[in-house]
Amino acid sequence: MSFKSRPAVFATKLWYSADGDTLDTELSNWLAGVKPTDEDDFAPPVASCKAIIAPHAGYSYSGPAAAWAYKSISTAGISRVFILGPSHAFYLGGCALSKCETYETPLGNLTLDREVIEELYKTKRFEYLQPRRDQGEHSIEMHLPYVYKVFEESIDNIKIVPIMVGAIDQEQEEEYGKILAPYLERDDTLFVISSDFCHWGHSHYGYTFYYPETIPSDVPGVHLRRSGPRPAPSRPIHASISDLDHEAMDILAQQPASTAHTKFVAYLERTHNTICGRHPIGVLMGALSALEEKGKQARMKWVRYEQSNRCVSFDDWSVSYASAFVTF
Repeated sequence: MSFKSRPAVFATKLWYSADGDTLDTELSNWLAGVKPTDEDDFAPPVASCKAIIAPHAGYSYSGPAAAWAYKSISTAGISRVFILGPSHAFYLGGCALSKCETYETPLGNLTLDREVIEELYKTKRFEYLQPRRDQGEHSIEMHLPYVYKVFEESIDNIKIVPIMVGAIDQEQEEEYGKILAPYLERDDTLFVISSDFCHWGHSHYGYTFYYPETIPSDVPGVHLRRSGPRPAPSRPIHASISDLDHEAMDILAQQPASTAHTKFVAYLERTHNTICGRHPIGVLMGALSALEEKGKQARMKWVRYEQSNRCVSFDDWSVSYASAFVTF
């Protein structure tokens, strides 16, 4: 059973513009702002780009950072885009698929690949989302305008496969990764992984992890509290957050992917970093690990990192945004 269409629920002032012309101009400007960097050997679009990791916050916060991932995409030959996003709005113990035929954006509609979705459902490892739950989650929707914009010249040939990823463990991430690996391997398929990075702040997120010294260091991290411990004047909170996020980013970029995946899980258990897309990232790592077993070596490169606010005091808060691409 399928439903006709999912509306652009989050096309509001808080998230992104509902006006197609305004949105198109914003996306164009952000993409145009992405420039090659000699020091990082980054010259988009990137040939053989097979996956990206990009944030999903309101565009006024994360739109410019996400552009760095989307500018990495080489669109030639791509006709299918998987979009894996975490479930924020409700508990999900596995992975879920949409019943819809199209997803709406202010730029135009995106067609879902019902054939592939049915193939995945027949594995008996996926469930279907009820429409209200499909519409209640923003992590996938926030990528739809970018997908439409980047593929606008071939949009009639593009189909998407949205997958909502729940609170699964490493074993499940590997299992789902093995199911999705044959699709990732296809020349006509691209994967988009939706994730913000550290959500820091005691009042907003209940997370105040802090590295007292620049890492690597033998001094362990602590959780800041109003009563103490407090940040050192020479070590601002935003610098610690950056170290914390880059620690995860460096781990994920290691090879082989199977080892990186295990190290990433251990890192999360140690720091509890509030990377909301950790499970979609884990599924990607599971898929890369499965392809490594077939002799395909993946390379992940991070090209952008930003914070919504530079935290300096205990009462500050911020969300981090990171963008990467993956090639074989």
